[in-house]
Amino acid sequence: MASKSRLEAITGHLAPRQSAPTIVVEEEVPAKEPSPEFPQNLRTVFPPLELEEHPVDEGRQLRVAVVGAGISGIVAGIFLPAKVPNIDLVIYERNDDIGGTWHTNIYPGVRCDVPAHAYQATFEASDQWSTAYAEGSEIKAYWKGIVEKHDLVSKYIQLNSRVDKAEWSEKKGKWLVTVTSNGKTFEDAVDFLVTATGHFADPKLPEYPGRDEYEGHLRHSSNWDANFDPTGKRIAVIGNGASGLQIVPQLQKVAARVDHYARNKTWVAAPIGGENLAEFVSGHIEKARNSPEEYLKFRKQLEVQLFSRFGGIFKDGEKSKDAKAAITKLMKERLGDRTDLLDSILPDFAPNCRRLTPGPGYLEALTADNVDYVTAPIEKFTRTGIQTVDGKHREVDAVICSTGHDVSFSTAFPVHANGVELQAAWRPGGNPGFPDSYLGLAAPNVPNFMTVLGPNATGPAGTLCHAVESQVTYIARVLRKVSFQGIKSLAPTVGATRDFRAYCESFFPRTVMSQYCSSWYNGGIKGGRIHGLWPGSAAHVAFVRREPRWEDFEYTYVNPQGNRFGWLGNGWTTRDLKASDGVVDESLDLTPWLQKGALTGEVDIRKYHEGWWEVGKTKIYFKIF
Repeated sequence: MASKSRLEAITGHLAPRQSAPTIVVEEEVPAKEPSPEFPQNLRTVFPPLELEEHPVDEGRQLRVAVVGAGISGIVAGIFLPAKVPNIDLVIYERNDDIGGTWHTNIYPGVRCDVPAHAYQATFEASDQWSTAYAEGSEIKAYWKGIVEKHDLVSKYIQLNSRVDKAEWSEKKGKWLVTVTSNGKTFEDAVDFLVTATGHFADPKLPEYPGRDEYEGHLRHSSNWDANFDPTGKRIAVIGNGASGLQIVPQLQKVAARVDHYARNKTWVAAPIGGENLAEFVSGHIEKARNSPEEYLKFRKQLEVQLFSRFGGIFKDGEKSKDAKAAITKLMKERLGDRTDLLDSILPDFAPNCRRLTPGPGYLEALTADNVDYVTAPIEKFTRTGIQTVDGKHREVDAVICSTGHDVSFSTAFPVHANGVELQAAWRPGGNPGFPDSYLGLAAPNVPNFMTVLGPNATGPAGTLCHAVESQVTYIARVLRKVSFQGIKSLAPTVGATRDFRAYCESFFPRTVMSQYCSSWYNGGIKGGRIHGLWPGSAAHVAFVRREPRWEDFEYTYVNPQGNRFGWLGNGWTTRDLKASDGVVDESLDLTPWLQKGALTGEVDIRKYHEGWWEVGKTKIYFKIF
């Protein structure tokens, strides 16, 4: 009876698939001689699993392609090899040098709109920035120095290499990435595809009639001609976004005349957020340079002012009201008695509906005699200039278009997977017609795909570099799981993605970003869907992404039988194999959890037994007998 009860208990817990072979369990089990084989009468799963002959901690090598060598690609080039054992990494960059936006944007006045001390890698700090708001050339030099220090170009980065498209092969479990490099096209089969092409990679010229008939100098500000001399010329600047605000005061100093075409009203802030961060930096940086401790204190005091700005985005919030009053007062002071300009510039939407831009010298430049602030919409280009809808024609020698970039937050190239072309699907007119991402990192039905600084990726406060580092760290966790746990492919479920979309759609209406303004937050569509920012603070998104929610993903496995536990291997670990002869090398640690701090009470229990990197890394000094 005891035998029968045990068998009944086993069969009661079995839940075979409908297509699985029938399992026959006998009432009485006849005695058998011991056998080295697993007794047939004890096996419940057929066909039997064939064990994979490898240690459990021997992850397979992953070929990973990162697209873009701006800040995100550079961080990936440093973090991923350190965090993902045995990775085979390549970083494709279409330009002839690293730096992304800081390589392509060389127009006069280009600079960061947050203090440079907060716009640098958290792990590679410099206290030698020449000014609070560093110019673009200095920022690029900083990141180029990091690339050279870590030898990223010779190891991972391939310059002049443009990714044309990527297609997922379900049969191979790989992305087939088409790359054009130095005039030659080839296909790279990779396990994982990571896009890191940034927010502002593809400039957009305005679509006005007659544009191609204009015979003067025509450029987008992000495609500035280094050989162009604006001195003494009549110049039109179209657009009053970040680059427009930076370029106008520089051109005003040397041009004969500047016609500044501004379609939208905008807030022109003090240093970003209304705080006088430039004064804070100048007042504290010399002391901060005295020691690493002082610099750490300075940087924390600086960045807390950036991370604590979150409250300013909510409708009718006190921070939003205070910012509006402060910035209005500032703009009045800078424009002086030009109340006509103030009326033309001052928006009816709240600050933070679109990104605030410091614009040093911009308002003062608008009051200059050689600047004409034009609010009448452009009707057309002519051979010699621009005509507005009021019939006025202005002849100019050059037109500089500060008209923004492709801010659809779709991919920079076609991405085909499971019958979906993601680039088209995420753009207006596609299905769904907007970037429908999972936590701003991945897309349903698109396996082994991750993005850095993609849609809904960064909080409306905090710092960009911290956001990039946390996203790349999340991706590293995903890659480790795929490598070590026998996963062929993973992708977020449709349900999980839908639930995140529902959260976004309920959060953003609370904020001023949902008001009727045009910005890269909403893809340039007034009152449109917010897909440029995370639905929460910078600290909020860091908390959410600290550990992946593995239950939100669906998986396929490399095991030939599709067994999710095939990765358990043959029961051994690499440490077991190295110690199997009874002698342990000093470089091998079989007990990494044992620490000298256990004797003194200095063990940090919060991270105890949680270091994935500890296996086989710490030295020990004994032999096993």
